Amino acid sequence: MITDKETYLNIIQNGNLVGVPPEQMLLHGPTKRYVDKYLWHSPNKGIVTRYSPTERDVEDHFGIFRGVDQVEAFAQASTVSCATFLECRKLNCTPAELKEMFIPAFISIGNVNFYNYLEYGDTFVCLGNITFYKWRQMACNGRIYKVPKGINPDDYFSDFTEERLLKYDISKDFIQVAELFDITGRAIKIELFKKPE
Repeated sequence: MITDKETYLNIIQNGNLVGVPPEQMLLHGPTKRYVDKYLWHSPNKGIVTRYSPTERDVEDHFGIFRGVDQVEAFAQASTVSCATFLECRKLNCTPAELKEMFIPAFISIGNVNFYNYLEYGDTFVCLGNITFYKWRQMACNGRIYKVPKGINPDDYFSDFTEERLLKYDISKDFIQVAELFDITGRAIKIELFKKPE
C-alpha cells in the first residue's frame, strides 16, 4: 500500500500503475473488484491487468465466470483505471480525493464477442487500448485472454510495449476469451448520484 500522499502524487504525475495496488485506484469494494494486479501501463495508450476468479465470483453460475463480469473486469481494468489515473494527474489528486468528486459510470458498450470461457482457478489478462479520452470520458477496445499453465503473466508482460499492445502481440499459448469494442465510461459528478434529503 502507498501511504504517503507525496509518493502517490509523484507516481501519478511521473509514473504508471505498475506497482499500485488496485484497491487504491478502483472505488469498487473487494467483492466487486476484478483486477488483482496492474502488469503493464502506458498512461495515454493502454493497460494490461490480471485477475483470477474467486469461488464467490462463480457461485451459482456453474463454476463459470459470467460474461457480464468479464465486461465489468475489462471496464475496471481499462476505462476506470486508466481514466482515474489521468483525471488524478490532471487534478493533481489521489484516487481517494477524486472519489469525493466523481463516480465512474458506464456510458455505452459496443460489440462484445466471446470465444471461450473462464472458470474458478483460471487466471486471465485484460489488454485494454485507449481509443478516446476527453471531458472525463474514456473509450477502450481490447481483449481478454486466459493465461496458459506454466506462464507467469507478471514476468511475461514486464517488458510489454505500446506496439505489442496495438497488435495484440502475445504468445499463441494464451487463449482468447473475448474481444470488446467501445467500452465507454465517464466520471459523473457525485452530486448527480446523491438524492435530496
